[in-house]
Amino acid sequence: MTGLIVQEWIERSGGAEQVLDAFRTALPDSRFYALWSDDTDRFPAGQVSQSWMARTPLRRHKALGLPLMSHTWRHAHVPARPDWVLTSSYVFAHHADFGTRTQGVPKFSYVHTPARYLWEPSLDGRGAGGVFAAARAVLKSADRRAAAHAGDLAANSEFVRRRIQRSWNRDARVIHPPVHAREIIAGGQWSARLDAREQDLLASLPEHGFLLAASRLVPYKRHDAVIGMGDRLGIPVVVAGSGPERAHLTALAAAASVPVHMLGFVSDAMMRALFQRALAFVFPPVEDFGIIPVEAMAAGCPVIVNRVGGAAESVQDAVTGFHVDPDDPREVAAAVERLGSVDREAARTRAAAFDTERFVEAIREWVGPAAGSQAAAAQTQPAETTRRPKIASSARG
Repeated sequence: MTGLIVQEWIERSGGAEQVLDAFRTALPDSRFYALWSDDTDRFPAGQVSQSWMARTPLRRHKALGLPLMSHTWRHAHVPARPDWVLTSSYVFAHHADFGTRTQGVPKFSYVHTPARYLWEPSLDGRGAGGVFAAARAVLKSADRRAAAHAGDLAANSEFVRRRIQRSWNRDARVIHPPVHAREIIAGGQWSARLDAREQDLLASLPEHGFLLAASRLVPYKRHDAVIGMGDRLGIPVVVAGSGPERAHLTALAAAASVPVHMLGFVSDAMMRALFQRALAFVFPPVEDFGIIPVEAMAAGCPVIVNRVGGAAESVQDAVTGFHVDPDDPREVAAAVERLGSVDREAARTRAAAFDTERFVEAIREWVGPAAGSQAAAAQTQPAETTRRPKIASSARG
């Protein structure tokens, strides 16, 4: 066996899955392990091992399964010892052993964030109630102990690096996530790539622009705030994405004084055409990094982001967009008034600095000494940028 790439769970789309695909490009002979996989088409049969949780209803109820995940990771196993382990962690995947503690297997942990459910519940309350809330103190202690044995750490932003320092008392290098920026830039006018149904949908949207929000529809993404911004400013809003907040957001849309279009799931081409049609992409959450704002910049779209969080590292204030307090109507209004000053070419140039190829090179440099010949052979291969159509999203579960 060669290397083992470990991820919490595998969904059909999302920022973590975008990272996973780039790991595959950087380290192409690796095998994979996840608590469960909801994307059976992503890998050849037998390439992904799954935990006992994959055979239970817990895979559909993550909050109920959270108290069991740490123990599951610590006792996970594969038939043969890997040569090295690379975890992609945003809950407890860095707790996995696979011989890293007992047999000296080199370990690397790419940290999207220490679990917000534990360490920042004010930002993400999805694990705030019930059994998980009662277990939080015990799980925080277990998480800190596991982090001491998580191997060499890489954070997906400087913002997350500081959270790692606060939560785990450890430091990490920063490797920003992969973004298909050059692919978006090279695509030209993405509206020309739409099918007939998508062309009709795009034509039905406000012709003089709109505020755009997109990602998985969960509370901490704060799509409701974008609808409120449009309502106050008299600007139409478009929301792309699906998720459990759909009904709530649809009700807010119906009550708004401006048109609010709830598009649901859209293809990559449609998402990129929306970026090019929008007045601005608005991203209010306190996010770990935020892949979608960079994708928007790659399409030449001005971006308004929360000044707190990882998105403020990619969006250059007053150059490629604006940093605001999304709860301050005056700041938001001032940013919207200044959208015409955004240099769209500067936005594209900035986005290119976060391209997938840059990420792949950084991963090979980081894991390469342990991966040995696998990483060396991969160096001769170009970064793979082909994806199945899906919504561009940094959402994770």
